[in-house]
Amino acid sequence: MRKKIKMLTHAAVIAAVYVILTHLQNFLLPGTTTMAIQFRLSEALCVLAFFTPAAISGLGLGCFLFNLTSGSALPVDFLVGTAASTLSAWAMWGCRNVTVKGFPLLGLLMPAIFNALLVGWELYAYTGVSFWVNALYVFIGEAAVTLTLGSGLYYLLKKDNLYKRILRPEP
Repeated sequence: MRKKIKMLTHAAVIAAVYVILTHLQNFLLPGTTTMAIQFRLSEALCVLAFFTPAAISGLGLGCFLFNLTSGSALPVDFLVGTAASTLSAWAMWGCRNVTVKGFPLLGLLMPAIFNALLVGWELYAYTGVSFWVNALYVFIGEAAVTLTLGSGLYYLLKKDNLYKRILRPEP
C-alpha cells in the first residue's frame, strides 16, 4: 500500500510540475508550447521515465491537463498529445538501460518519435499540410528539448545518484 501511495504521489507531482512549467512558458513566450515546432521546456521532464515508472502516468496526466486547459490546443490534442506523451514515457521506461557509451540516446528520442508520428498526424488532419512536414517539425522541436535540456537533467539526476534521494525508488 505504501508503495502505491508513493507512486501516486510521484505521478501527481510530476504532472503538476509539467503543467505549471508549460503554462508558465506559454505565458512568458506565447506560442512556443503549442505551435508546429514547439519547444516545451517541460518535455525535459520526460527523462524522469528513466528513473521511475510513476513518470509514465505523471507525464501523460500533465500533458492532458495542459492541453485541456490551454486555449490554443487543437480540439483532440488532449487525447493525441496525451497518448504521445504516455507512449513515449512508457517506451523510455522500457529502454532505460539501453545506452550508447552511457548516453541514453534511444530513450531520449522516444518523445520526438511518438510526438512526430501522433501529433504530426493530428496537425496534418487539421491543416492539410503534408504529414511528413508536420512530423519533421514536431520531431525537431521535441528532439531539441530532450537532447539538450533532457540530457542535462538526466546527468544531473544520475550524478551522485541524486534521483535516489528525490524519487526514492523501491529496491
